[in-house]
Amino acid sequence: MKDKTMSIFFFFLFTYFFSVLSPLSARNVAPNPFLESAPRHQIPAIFAFGDSTLDSGNNDYINTLFTGDHLPYGRDFPGYAASGRFTNGRLTPDFLVSYLGLKNALPPYLAPKLSDQELLTGVSFASAGTGFDDLTAQTASVINMDTQLRYFREYLEKIKNIAGAERSGQIIKNGLFIISAGTNDMVFNYYDLPLRIMQYSLPGYHDFLLHKIENIVQELHSLGARKFAIAGMPPIGCLPVQRTIGSLLPGQHILQRICTEQQNSDTQAYNHKLQSLIQQFQATIPGSIFVYTDSYGPMMDMVNHPSKYGFEVTGEGCCGTGMVEMGFLCGGLSPSCSDASKYMFWDAVHPTEATYRTLATIIEQTVLPHFLVQL
Repeated sequence: MKDKTMSIFFFFLFTYFFSVLSPLSARNVAPNPFLESAPRHQIPAIFAFGDSTLDSGNNDYINTLFTGDHLPYGRDFPGYAASGRFTNGRLTPDFLVSYLGLKNALPPYLAPKLSDQELLTGVSFASAGTGFDDLTAQTASVINMDTQLRYFREYLEKIKNIAGAERSGQIIKNGLFIISAGTNDMVFNYYDLPLRIMQYSLPGYHDFLLHKIENIVQELHSLGARKFAIAGMPPIGCLPVQRTIGSLLPGQHILQRICTEQQNSDTQAYNHKLQSLIQQFQATIPGSIFVYTDSYGPMMDMVNHPSKYGFEVTGEGCCGTGMVEMGFLCGGLSPSCSDASKYMFWDAVHPTEATYRTLATIIEQTVLPHFLVQL
């Protein structure tokens, strides 16, 4: 166990060392993609809370190494410049606001000089590298969930000044609140850097994270939120970096890089508990809508049947070797594949725009219909 822990520690020390010494690329400013159009459905705004799957650039405005403000990130985003998203183009919420006719992309709350219309139709409060566990955000020097909620309370005052109390209240009441985090908690705090493993059993840590979700939902509900889409975790064991780390363990061949099945099994156990919690929310919080958003099932199907989605590579990211690169390791000096649409992952952790587009399509068909009612 000691040898296993030390090998993982030095692996991350190695990657961190090179990420810190990598030259910081100049920030690229893209043309404003947040164009307004008339909403087509009874969802006037989208609000996102969580990690890099929802962070459209908030980390660009804080002091952290966890930024996606440099190429090749964003090379396929409108304007062909890094937007702060940890992918080559758009995230799932960007596709959703476009589908709803609200705007073309969901802006980060911390972006300066957002227009009134951009604010009124929703923003992202998410922060790449964060989790439900405060220790995760502290380790990465990113925005924890309590701060995201504080920003939301600050946001409420802004839109009251813009639209008045009644209209702003309706926007919040009928707006869609997306919550997605937990992967970083498991990877940073339990699997690869086992900071919590001495304090919690695996089921105990899952319960700890679920209790955090419960607190977040209660706080948002007290502030007027009524429509919640809460995402489960993806198949963590199939993330390219987890494949790589798994291949370094005793008894494994470094060239195999297969999915870590135990981590996937753990994820399924967590997701089942989350679904039960969401059912509890629906039964005990009247006048609200709660829907579970499944990323595990669709992403495992992508891994098992890549050609069905147009993918040729699912075990490596497009950036660099695709086995360990993320953040500054995926920088201007890193080569990247010529066609990211053939890759499931952009870097060693984060999906490509093609994957996010597929997930968004599934959400449009299976999740959004639950929310297309006026409360």
